[in-house]
Amino acid sequence: MGRAVTVATCALNQWALDFEGNLERIFRSIAIAKSKGARYRLGPELEICGYGCSDHYYESDTLLHSFQVLEKLLESPATQDIICDVGMPVLHRNVRYNCRVIFLNKKILLIRPKISLANAGNYRELRWFTPWSKARQVEEYFLPRIIQEVTGQETVPFGDAVLATKDTCLGAEICEELWAPNSPHIEMGLDGVEIFTNSSGSHHVLRKAHARVDLVNSATAKNGGIYILANQKGCDGDRLYYDGCAMISMNGETVAQGSQFSLDDVEVLVATLDLEDIRSFRAEISSRNLAASKVNPYPRVKVNFALSCPDDVAVPTCMPIQWRHHSPEEEISLGPACWLWDYLRRSKQAGFLLPLSGGIDSSATACIVYSMCHQVYLAVKNGNADVLADARRIVNDEAYIPEDPREFCKRVFTTCYMASENSSQDTRNRAKQLAEQIGSYHINLNIDAAVKAVVGIFCVVTGRTPRFSVYGGSSRESLALQNVQARIRMVLAYLFAQLTLWARGMPGGLLVLGSANVDESLRGYLTKYDCSSADINPIGGISKTDLKNFIQYCIENFQLTALRSIMSAPPTAELEPLVDGQVAQTDEADMGMTYAELSIYGKLRKIAKAGPYSMFCKLIHMWKEICTPREVASKVKHFFRMYSVNRHKMTTLTPSYHAENYSPDDNRFDLRPFLYNTSWSWQFRCIDKQV
Repeated sequence: MGRAVTVATCALNQWALDFEGNLERIFRSIAIAKSKGARYRLGPELEICGYGCSDHYYESDTLLHSFQVLEKLLESPATQDIICDVGMPVLHRNVRYNCRVIFLNKKILLIRPKISLANAGNYRELRWFTPWSKARQVEEYFLPRIIQEVTGQETVPFGDAVLATKDTCLGAEICEELWAPNSPHIEMGLDGVEIFTNSSGSHHVLRKAHARVDLVNSATAKNGGIYILANQKGCDGDRLYYDGCAMISMNGETVAQGSQFSLDDVEVLVATLDLEDIRSFRAEISSRNLAASKVNPYPRVKVNFALSCPDDVAVPTCMPIQWRHHSPEEEISLGPACWLWDYLRRSKQAGFLLPLSGGIDSSATACIVYSMCHQVYLAVKNGNADVLADARRIVNDEAYIPEDPREFCKRVFTTCYMASENSSQDTRNRAKQLAEQIGSYHINLNIDAAVKAVVGIFCVVTGRTPRFSVYGGSSRESLALQNVQARIRMVLAYLFAQLTLWARGMPGGLLVLGSANVDESLRGYLTKYDCSSADINPIGGISKTDLKNFIQYCIENFQLTALRSIMSAPPTAELEPLVDGQVAQTDEADMGMTYAELSIYGKLRKIAKAGPYSMFCKLIHMWKEICTPREVASKVKHFFRMYSVNRHKMTTLTPSYHAENYSPDDNRFDLRPFLYNTSWSWQFRCIDKQV
């Protein structure tokens, strides 16, 4: 009697609508799984078309091409003698479902539609799909002709069922169903299902990995069983980075852990486990067994196939391991770096250009690019042929091999310090020193001539000359003069991104990187269409506090000593005139609040769903040791005035790496008006009454 089952899960770097590339990666994962003795292979959610197709799911082409890929998988000898579980959209009776298609030896065993759809935050699955609401029911699905010709089947089971092999029983969950309060694995486990599978499209958020791991382990801690999780990895075309973490758990303990951040397009995790360990674990849980005796059974699809071998007594099985979590600083170093690499290679550009001011935000962005170069160097050193091929294409050299991270950085990363008469020598030196240490191609330029030319046009037309407030001008004049400098830097950034390589006799163009952090975006402390306007922004979802900790991490782990002076300097925009050669303008003074306060406001506004009144009520307790109720009221009012006045800026926010759940990204995550009544008269009156 077979006891030891060998199963495989994977993390694939799929790309929305890249059917050819997606098929190739699926084939590679199946080949690796078979080579390691696996009899069952699980892939990520919607892996055939890529998870992030969005409104392309409405198109019949997406359904057609998904079935064409399925046809290739079914007819290939590579998929023989292994149960393959793949994800794709399926139209059943004119309703679109997010499905798992499970097949073996050219026969489709079951099409299992998703029951609980993800529809919060970045997810909009209810926009494109309908949840399957017929619990424990199956219907006949009439296969398209191209599939019938391969399988010889006219119809297959479609619905909420489980697979009964010769030696065990398997039940599928899809992503969100693990997070739901009434997860299917609970009832399936009571009905005798021993192996639970979960195909996910779960994205990275700082400090989130432990929650996913805990959910997987807890799924079998009370009920016993094997839980297998597959996940998408990489950037598949938008702001999210899917962070892998494929894993296999048994009886509440992790037995196999995949990487969270990696440049490997295909990662396969295989484990051999003893089914008798599940049965003995369940045997003594009397409460579970009582509940199991009364459970409503699932339809079972019988499969004439075993996941184990008859004579497997000598087969070694996997033992529990301790999950290793990354620190938040490591997550910032690795996640956005992998996202940037995917964006660079898939956009077919020749590198990045970053306006490097010598402050914390742009320096942190530069460090993330350096970390990307470091990851590329290590991947090539470890024999990753895909990464080497991409690197050679990017630098336009078929014989190229990265010698070290700094040398690769020189080829793909251009930094540019754009000085004005309001810039200090200190920030110029800091930018230059950091560029030297990471190896970027560095440009120093002065924007004063362009600023004077633009302001000169205004003076000629109006006959008026605006002045900074330190020279007697109004706040309106001063702000306008600051904004001209900021916007000219954006224009120059794009000019140099397009033509710097041309001027150096090299092919290609550069992607412009932005460097506004999540707190500044929330407050609106940025000029619309300045250097915050770029192609992509790797730090747009990261707080100032986390960026400071990341800078310290880079000092210690990359030996970037130039960052020490950047860390100790007060953040400044350097848009107002210097006083005695020194910077007089600071970010926190301009904003009227600290970055630490901004992080708290952001979390209360978005995560705690607090309006002005609720935020005041929470903060009078949180800050009771440092602020009077009147001071708290003043701070809350100031934040909401500034937030609402500047909300329009979020409509043009540069696409940013999503790393925080209090991101103000207006595109799909944080949907709000951008024309507010900024007096908040009713809300503020309620606060005043409590004060």
